[in-house]
Amino acid sequence: MTKPQPLNQPDQLSESSTLASRTYESIKADIIDGTLAQGSKIVESDLALKYGTSRGPLREAIHRLEQIKLVIRVPHAGSRVVALNIKMMEDIYTARESLEGMAARLAARLMPDDDIKSLHRLLDQHEQNINDAEGKVYFQREGDIDFHFRIAAASQNEWILENLNGELYQLIRMGRHQSGRMPSRPAAALAQHRQITSAIEQRDEELAELLMRRHISGAWKTVKSILEENHE
Repeated sequence: MTKPQPLNQPDQLSESSTLASRTYESIKADIIDGTLAQGSKIVESDLALKYGTSRGPLREAIHRLEQIKLVIRVPHAGSRVVALNIKMMEDIYTARESLEGMAARLAARLMPDDDIKSLHRLLDQHEQNINDAEGKVYFQREGDIDFHFRIAAASQNEWILENLNGELYQLIRMGRHQSGRMPSRPAAALAQHRQITSAIEQRDEELAELLMRRHISGAWKTVKSILEENHE
């Protein structure tokens, strides 16, 4: 009689972890772009069906989303997609203005010439993306193809990196996704990114910080107007 083959536990764990990671990335993207509505209830059975996964990987994905503030757990009411509100985003953008302004100042001091050239090429690609979208949207995928992510990384300041590219990063991306769809915002934002990059290239620390602060302040005004309109 043939003995049953033992289960390969490490392979099963690896497969489950991979499935959880894929589910996490899919849900994260859908929260940021609004496919999953802000404030909507997390119903595990519905999400398991929607994303083609089982409860175990789904729960791991939801736990990771809670860690980056995209899902919140409400006592006695389960979990919900985060709902952006004016006070929350005002606090975030106020902190962004200071932190990203300092990041731009440090980037002007520390960013290698080759990285600055790469930043110019990145913005050329962003311009092409905006043109492909007929000027209607300017939304950057996360990581080193994100202009703001690169500036924060160029600061070489761990505290700035932890705050800007850490757990608040995805909330910031949610706000930027909304503002990036305003008709006048894509071209203006790209032009401001180019001005900041030029200041960094010229090693003008004060100007780089000033331009970044103005950029974030302008972005907040756009996000605030969207939030106010959504809550009317």
